[in-house]
Amino acid sequence: MTLLEINEVTKLYKNGRGVRNVSFDLSRGDIFGLIGPNGTGKTTLLKMIMGLIRPDQGSIRIFGHSVTESYEQAIAQVGCIIETADAYDYMSAYDNLKLSARFYPDLAKTRIDQVLELVGLAPYKKERVRGYSLGMKQRLALASALLSNPQLVILDEPTNGLDIEGMVEVRHTIRQLALGQGITFLISSHLIHDLGMIANRIGIMNNGSLIRLGQVSELLPDETTLEQYVVTQIQTAKDANAYA
Repeated sequence: MTLLEINEVTKLYKNGRGVRNVSFDLSRGDIFGLIGPNGTGKTTLLKMIMGLIRPDQGSIRIFGHSVTESYEQAIAQVGCIIETADAYDYMSAYDNLKLSARFYPDLAKTRIDQVLELVGLAPYKKERVRGYSLGMKQRLALASALLSNPQLVILDEPTNGLDIEGMVEVRHTIRQLALGQGITFLISSHLIHDLGMIANRIGIMNNGSLIRLGQVSELLPDETTLEQYVVTQIQTAKDANAYA
């Protein structure tokens, strides 16, 4: 089942940066890693998927609904973290999620405790967020993205600020939700090694374009790590652009 369809999407800014003719789709249970250098268009693409930026051309459909024409239907089953892990720092983690839960009238009362347990914040749920580390705030953002029981979760640098133990726990949570509940993840990150441990598919972006796309198991030559492969592909693309 195809959940997300991106077709020839372009968004260019006055400085020439942006996204150019990007196309791919995601199926149920995919963990898709969007990889590329900073400034290469990853966050711009995620913002277009979430309807925060309108593309210059191309189309984006989620669960068969156009993001630009049927926005509410398109994002009804989508959770996301983009750029920053925002929360009210004078409130507790529980109260922050309780505030968010008002937007989901059919949400079970136990769901807040479930997601806090899922991301490892249950022991600290009554503490004010101002006392949280960056990694704890990142976990709270993940809990917020999962709160509504979404079928598609979009995460921009979800392990930013986490220690090694936190990274392992987040990876485990994502893998568990994808395999056990069929939740689809689109994850943007510059931590290639981290993504390589959970993603079944990847897309490599450079200078606003998607230069490689496919199953991780099919893209990597024998004894080549994902990090080595990505670095090689990006350097090859840069050399080609310089030559052109």
